[in-house]
Amino acid sequence: MKQIQSVVNMLFACALIFLLCAAGLPNFHAQAATPTPSSPRTEPAPTSACDGARTIQVSGTAVVNIKPDRALIKLGVQSNGRYPEDAQAKNSVAITRVTKALKTLGIESRDIATEWYTIEPLYDDYASLHIEGYRIYNIIEVTVRSVDRANEVIVAAFQAGANQVVDVEFYTSELRKYRDQARQMAMGAASEKASALAQAAGADVDCILNINENSSSYFNGWGWWYGGNNQNLWTQNASQNIAPSGTGATSNLEDGPVSAGMISIRAEVNASFSLK
Repeated sequence: MKQIQSVVNMLFACALIFLLCAAGLPNFHAQAATPTPSSPRTEPAPTSACDGARTIQVSGTAVVNIKPDRALIKLGVQSNGRYPEDAQAKNSVAITRVTKALKTLGIESRDIATEWYTIEPLYDDYASLHIEGYRIYNIIEVTVRSVDRANEVIVAAFQAGANQVVDVEFYTSELRKYRDQARQMAMGAASEKASALAQAAGADVDCILNINENSSSYFNGWGWWYGGNNQNLWTQNASQNIAPSGTGATSNLEDGPVSAGMISIRAEVNASFSLK
């Protein structure tokens, strides 16, 4: 009887221990699943491949000379009258005739625009401010998409009543194309110059550190207009002439008062290189 009682007590004790263990297992697993915080790992700072302690600064310039394919002509109609309405009436008639003549040549309305319009008094004696009449200046801009017809447009406008040629400008419709080409050439010139200077000093060019572009160098620049086209400038830079597309074509500009010639598109860069 005592043995049976001992067995029952043992089974009861085992069951109690099992229940206690089962109740404590979830917390144990939860604690085991919780990661222990670890200290953040510090990544080593990336090292630059370029040594900025030893550098060389150079500039590169390139020019691309091309045949223009567009012309912008500014034509003026000047009219006088005793009264403002008289001058305006005369000017309106004349400018209408000029516009009609241009459209007859195939110039579209979108390519004809008023650039400047002003009316001013005419004084007999400026000191007395006595007004004798009025004068109107009406300037229109005409975009000629066939550059060889520039002289034809000017002649037709004057025959219709225009009495001023304010300005004639030639440009290209592919500016982006030739400007990118000039940039590439300018950068190539800068790289070649840097290599030559470094080798002369007994060093080698490593990598480029920075590039700055002089955007004011496009379309000739002031130096070109005032005789600044120094040929010595191009001894260490780049120049290229691009012939017009097509062969055997003759230009009507050869027989008129204006000539397109070649226009220059320039690019200028300043670059800094590291030295090995």
